Amino acid sequence: QVQLVESGGGLVQAGGSLRLSCTVSGRTVSTYDMAWFRQSPGKAREFVGGILRTGSGTIIDYTDSVKGRFTISRDNAKNTLYLQMSSLKPEDTAVYYCAASRRATLGRLESDFDSWGQGTQVTISS
Repeated sequence: QVQLVESGGGLVQAGGSLRLSCTVSGRTVSTYDMAWFRQSPGKAREFVGGILRTGSGTIIDYTDSVKGRFTISRDNAKNTLYLQMSSLKPEDTAVYYCAASRRATLGRLESDFDSWGQGTQVTISS
């Protein structure tokens, strides 16, 4: 069983930056599909981006609304996943969740991931 703990959320003005961290314990982060999701009030949880295993390596994928602004990275030595967010917009306001999957499905659905962190609030003011 893997445990995920997010940190780094906060209140930022539009146009600003934040970096979220997800510390992984129990398993090595490189052996999982890792992703960030977010959920705004009244909306479904949505895939933000992830590092997903393929048969021959990994891919990094993002939802269209954050491409060019968000960057996902992974530090295997620290067993930590990061989400660097720049040019933040009020519509990025949400609770951000770290997720992990033992299965290499290349999935982007909530149901494709079997371990979740508790979430960290990100609020962008206009």
